[in-house]
Amino acid sequence: MRTDLFNYHLPEELIAQHPLPRGESRLMVIDRSTKRIEHLNFSDLPRFLKSGDTLVLNDTRVTARRLHGLRENGLELEVFLLKPIGDRSWEALLRPGKSLRPGKTITLQNRSGEMISAMVSEVTDSGSRLIELSSSELRDSLAAWGETPLPPYIHFPLDTLQEDRYQTVYADTGGSAAAPTAGLHFTADMLDSLQENGVALAKLTLEVGIGTFRPVRTEDIENHQMHAETYVLSEECAQIVNNTEGRIVAVGTTSIRTLEACASDNESSEDNKAVRVKPKSGETRLFITPGYKFRVVDALITNFHLPRSTLLMLIASFAGYDLTMQAYHEAIENKYRFFSFGDAMFIV
Repeated sequence: MRTDLFNYHLPEELIAQHPLPRGESRLMVIDRSTKRIEHLNFSDLPRFLKSGDTLVLNDTRVTARRLHGLRENGLELEVFLLKPIGDRSWEALLRPGKSLRPGKTITLQNRSGEMISAMVSEVTDSGSRLIELSSSELRDSLAAWGETPLPPYIHFPLDTLQEDRYQTVYADTGGSAAAPTAGLHFTADMLDSLQENGVALAKLTLEVGIGTFRPVRTEDIENHQMHAETYVLSEECAQIVNNTEGRIVAVGTTSIRTLEACASDNESSEDNKAVRVKPKSGETRLFITPGYKFRVVDALITNFHLPRSTLLMLIASFAGYDLTMQAYHEAIENKYRFFSFGDAMFIV
């Protein structure tokens, strides 16, 4: 299938630059069976969820930070901390970083001008670096330095007091370079109310990597190499999913990829119930494209995604290509807000 089929023109003014208060975005509801598209508000979501349904949430926390620094020759350096590694290191993107081989020293600077040194210890297969600090305490302190690393299409940094707006209210486990943005719409009150009305919550973890922003550059999508992301689907999460009487509703493309990566092979439990997923952990390169047969997920809450992206291809796989592109056309006509801080879509 040609990659350019997933291209579309988006007026730049529709790329959301600032977040609205949680729960106040618009919501497009797409019914796959009737092909009907409704234009509502995210606060309307609870009326589409029923007792017995399960919302599956990705509880990853964004730990990445953007810092400024200096190379050994005194020239400026941008340091994008991705995630902590081991006891004393971070995985980081260094720009410019071509000359920064193992053994080179860099100096990092926080917003107050405080400086510390780190050594490049390794170049990874993806081109990132491992930078090593002198102690685990110093390594951990970097989590409070720098700025929240927003996606490249957002041109205004968040105020320090607003940085939690790029975390979900249920963020728990660290390791992500970007937020699972479908979850940014939920308030704690909405989640509590849903549970009171019989909707179960199941939490898994997938660490969102920087590769989520990279467009597919191959002419055919079949030739694209999917980036790897680390996930954990616990025994507790599997039990909740497997005991669900209603629908499995994935919150975000990261949740749907994890669930499908952990799908069982039509197995049954001892009491003859269907086993939808197995508890697993590891890395997934699952690339969901049109023609994929979904085995776990019944409905999906997501944002509007970049042209030519693997995320848009996943949505087209779930909703159908024609209906997806129609929905995006209507979203542009109706001036929906796009991407990370934008509006939401609920596909049933």
